[in-house]
Amino acid sequence: QVQLVESGGGLVQTGDSLRLACAASGRAFYAMGWFRQAPGKEREFVAAISWTGGRTRYADSVKGRFTISRDNAKNTVYLQMNSLKPEDTAVYFCAADPSERLLPIPAVYDYWGQGTQVTVSS
Repeated sequence: QVQLVESGGGLVQTGDSLRLACAASGRAFYAMGWFRQAPGKEREFVAAISWTGGRTRYADSVKGRFTISRDNAKNTVYLQMNSLKPEDTAVYFCAADPSERLLPIPAVYDYWGQGTQVTVSS
């Protein structure tokens, strides 16, 4: 079993930065992903990182602005979000993927956190 707890969300202005964290407990030998879901929309892929951190994958909409990283000694995955835009407003979820495929598909991720709200005002 893996338990995931996100933190770091908040209300910011356009152009600001935020860093989200996802603390994992239990077995942690998984690739990790960040997804987001805005009201009335489907959950969408944001970024993913392999267990070693050697591979990453990003959605086109965040490439160049967001950076995913992990500190396995702390069992924590981070999402550094820069140059935030109002369209980044959503609940952000972290998820664990035992397959290490880094797919942008929610169904392949076995474990999910409860989410943290990010709101970007214009």
